[in-house]
Order: sequence, then structure tokens, then C-alpha cells
Amino acid sequence: MGYQWDFGFLLQYSKLIWIGALYTCGFTIITVVSGLTVGGVIALARLSNFKIVSVLLTGFIEIFRCTPVLVQLVWCYYALPILSGIELTPAVAAFITLTLYGASFYSEIIRGGIVSVDAGQWDAGRAIGMRRHQLMRRVIMPQALRRMLPPLVNQSVLQLKNTSLLSVLAVPDLLYQGQLITSASYRPLETYTMIAVIYFIILFPLTRLAHGLEARMAK
Repeated sequence: MGYQWDFGFLLQYSKLIWIGALYTCGFTIITVVSGLTVGGVIALARLSNFKIVSVLLTGFIEIFRCTPVLVQLVWCYYALPILSGIELTPAVAAFITLTLYGASFYSEIIRGGIVSVDAGQWDAGRAIGMRRHQLMRRVIMPQALRRMLPPLVNQSVLQLKNTSLLSVLAVPDLLYQGQLITSASYRPLETYTMIAVIYFIILFPLTRLAHGLEARMAK
């Protein structure tokens, strides 16, 4: 006997769906901005002449890049309060984890973009008497930013996908709301199909933007 699809019942859960979508988009925007900010600071610090700082930050980056986000979320929520003595809400633990995880990748993208600028640009700027911050702002960053944009957008897309893991901490994101709807309706096929469609609607324009930027940079 074939399965009888019925999406009509989801209308009564529209408020939960909207709340989940807002949490998903909100966490993405907040953690992308905070991740870019922290990542930018880390990238500039790694390019400084302080070797000890660079080594410590490299260790930080590798820890977050080489461990699963899910493990980081669970560790931050359950283990960090024990070590620090500070209780964290699920939302705060999720924010800290996704910010630091994103920063570890954003920092390498930013650093790589800056390093990719030809060394002659630095020499030319110094030759006309520009200070380091002036050289960075007026010469290096405008060129590096064009090279950074495609991978930065791609990483931001991954950041949005990672918000689906927040449900393990009971943060009411889109997937968590889907779990609530499924437990109440006993219709997982329609529920998770709907969630997949919403994610696609959000992510597809962003992925096209990333591809467009990559194609433009290739030209």
C-alpha cells in the first residue's frame, strides 16, 4: 500500500516553523558577523612578528578545524561550565561554539587572501612612505578582499548548515521545531521534507552567489 502524503496538517504548526526559521537565520547572521570579526583579528595577529602569539593561534585554529562541530557544541555546553564555573544557556553555548568554529576558518581565508597579494605591493607602499596600517587599508585589503569573497561566502553557507546541529542543545532552530512537530503528529516524512525545502530555499541563492563570485574572479 502506497504512502498517503499530507502536508496540510503543517499549517497548524506554522508558528513553530517560523520561529525555527528565524532562529536558524538569526544564529547564522550573528555567528557569521562574530566569526568574521574574531577571524579577522586572529588573521592579523598571525601575520604579526610575535611568533609565540602566532603559534598559539595556530594551535587554536587546528583544534577547531580538526574536531567535529557537534563534539564542540556538546563539550562547550557540558564541559566548559565545569571548568569555568559559569553556567551557560544552550543559546550562549551555541553562539560561542559557532563563533569560534567559524573564526578558525575565516581567519585562514583572510590570512590567505592577504598573503596572496604580491610582495611587490608591500615594497612599493613602503617605498613611498606608507605606514603598515595605511598600506594594509589602501593597497593590500582592496586586492585581498576580491580574492577572499568567494571562500568567505562558501564558509558562511557552511555556517548556516551547521546551525542544524543546534537541536542537540535544544535550541529551537528549524530542525528542533521539526522534531517537536514530528513527535506531535507522527508524520516525519512530510515534516522533514518541509524542513529540507526551507533549507534549500535559504541556501540555494547563497550557493549561486558563491558560484557567481568564483566565476567572476576566474575571469
